[in-house]
Amino acid sequence: MAFLFSVAGFGQSNFLGTWNVINAEYFLTRKWALWGEIQTRSQKVYADFSYHEMKGGFSYRPNKTMGLLFGIGQFATYSNGGNFKTPVITHELRMWEQMTLVNNIDRIKLEHRYRTEQRWRGDEFRNRFRYRINPIIPINKSNIEKGTIFATIFDEIFLSDIAPHFERNRFFAGMGYQPNKIMTIQFGWVRQYDFSLSGGGVHKDFLQTNILFKFNQQKSTNGQHPSAMD
Repeated sequence: MAFLFSVAGFGQSNFLGTWNVINAEYFLTRKWALWGEIQTRSQKVYADFSYHEMKGGFSYRPNKTMGLLFGIGQFATYSNGGNFKTPVITHELRMWEQMTLVNNIDRIKLEHRYRTEQRWRGDEFRNRFRYRINPIIPINKSNIEKGTIFATIFDEIFLSDIAPHFERNRFFAGMGYQPNKIMTIQFGWVRQYDFSLSGGGVHKDFLQTNILFKFNQQKSTNGQHPSAMD
C-alpha cells in the first residue's frame, strides 16, 4: 500500500501550484520519431518545487489515426518546504507502452490514449493502467497548423492491478497557440485527485504551461494533435 499512496499521503499543500512541461519530438521518417520530456511541479506558484521527471523514448505512427509509443523515465518527489529539498521522498523508474487513436468530429480532433506502465520504487514493483480522452478544438482555423489558436481539455483515470484499483484522476482545461510549424504553447488549469486510504482523497490544483517542439516534421504525413506525454 505504501507504493500507491506515498505521494497522495505526502503533505500536498492547499496552495495553487505550478506544473511546467517541455517536450520535444524529432521525426526520423514519416512514421518513426524520437522524443523526450522534462517536467517540474511546485507546491506554490513558482515556489517550493517538489517534483521533477525526465523521460524519453520512441514512437511509431502507422497511419494518421494511430500512434504507438514506448517510454522510460525517472521520477522524483522531494520534501516540502523548499525547492527540491532533500531528502527525496520517492524515486521511481518507470517504463510504459502506449497506443493513441485519433478521430475527427467535424473540426474537433478527439484523442483516446491507452497506456500500461511498469513502475519500480526501490524493491517494490507495480503495474498501472491509464486512459485519457482529449478533445482539441481549433478556434480560428479548421486544423492545427501555423497560427492556430485552440481550446483543449482532457480527463484521465489511473488504475492499479492491486486493490483498491482506482488510484488517481487528472483533469485539464486550457488554451493553446501554434506560432510556427515547430512550436506549440499550451496554458491551462489542472486538478489532480489522488485516492486516500483515510477516505475522501486529496486534490491539488496547478497552473500548467506546456511548450512542445516537433522537429523535422516534414517527414511526417500525420495530422497534429499537440499534447504533453504525461
